[in-house]
Amino acid sequence: MRHDVIMTGVGGRGVLTAGLLLAQAALPKYKHILWFPSYQAAMRGGPCECSVILSDEIVYSPVLSQAQSLIVIDTSQFQDFVPRVLPGGVIVTETEGLHKDSAPPGIKLYKVPAMSLAMKQGDIQGSNFILLGAYLEATGVLPLSLVEDELRKRFGSKKKVLEANMTALREGADYIKSQNSKVKS
Repeated sequence: MRHDVIMTGVGGRGVLTAGLLLAQAALPKYKHILWFPSYQAAMRGGPCECSVILSDEIVYSPVLSQAQSLIVIDTSQFQDFVPRVLPGGVIVTETEGLHKDSAPPGIKLYKVPAMSLAMKQGDIQGSNFILLGAYLEATGVLPLSLVEDELRKRFGSKKKVLEANMTALREGADYIKSQNSKVKS
């Protein structure tokens, strides 16, 4: 079993943090895990991405030219990364600033107003975890509980930060659930 995802955005928006959290949370479920960050160190706000590969088989390279899934945390990266999603794949994207919001045929597109949802919670920094929660719900690649356990390990001593991040993660998953229930009805 293997699943891979590319996360993209700009520096300072939590792309690398969300990717690393996903990789660490997957340790109990997958035998081989790779987290491969790529960013411009010149300044905050520059393009960045990370690849996360979750596999039961040995992974020979962390480089992904294409992936099964894509999470777009900053929509300025949307058009550049859509071609990197494999046929039959999934895209989870922020909606704020999204101008051309279509995916190629055969790719499932989930549009999530993560920044708006984070603002309602009072902290725009949570949009990365909202999108991560949406991705987990959309793909089923990992139980939300494993990511929550990892959040507890990482932020357990910071009660407010932990609560905010847990709420954001659940908010993203709940958003996808609510969208799926609208489609079914």
